[in-house]
Amino acid sequence: MERVLLDHIALGLPRIADAAPVLAGVLGGVPDGGGQIEVIEPAGEDGFLRRFLTQRGRGVHHVTFKVPSTRAACDRARALGLNPVGFDDSDPNWIEAFLHPKEALGIVVQFAESRGVETGATRPQQLPPGVPDPPPPVTLLGLRLRAHSRERADRQWVQILGGVAEATRHHEVTYRWPGSPMCLMVELDPRGAEGPLALEFASGRRVPLPMGPHPALGVTLTQR
Repeated sequence: MERVLLDHIALGLPRIADAAPVLAGVLGGVPDGGGQIEVIEPAGEDGFLRRFLTQRGRGVHHVTFKVPSTRAACDRARALGLNPVGFDDSDPNWIEAFLHPKEALGIVVQFAESRGVETGATRPQQLPPGVPDPPPPVTLLGLRLRAHSRERADRQWVQILGGVAEATRHHEVTYRWPGSPMCLMVELDPRGAEGPLALEFASGRRVPLPMGPHPALGVTLTQR
């Protein structure tokens, strides 16, 4: 399998502007067109993201992997019993498809074949404003999730997406993609609901955070 990269984690919010006070004002992030955290908002009163917010509320919506071939990634998924949806090659510079969270461990997984030319279909036209005097930026380590078994996690993150698995401690596996700045940390628990649990980051400064999911982002932020 050619190299696959974990590109970014996407948060679904009612308004993109809601994220700036936390991502920029607390974590020191800078708005750009290709960062590790993407924030998306509904385009209208209907659509996939409006349904997501109605059913689940704000929070982690999907993870995006840059793949050499979207068709090949879909073929690997089908060979393992999954059913990719939303295949779209109308833009030759951005060919995408998705795994539905009901099959993909409780999270949308996006396969994206990028030819290196960004278009309006792949990035927002206007970036949101940052905040004045942001603090020093934290280092985003990745996303913590839960899966019911090692077999289910390996099928998705190794067999389909080419990740390298590291058993870091009892009932936990970390998946890495060489060249990617982030990783996925998966807790193995057959009883809990599968899906995203927390965004984890490191910083030399103490970052003030609420207990549990952040009210603005809908996901727990954990400092390591």
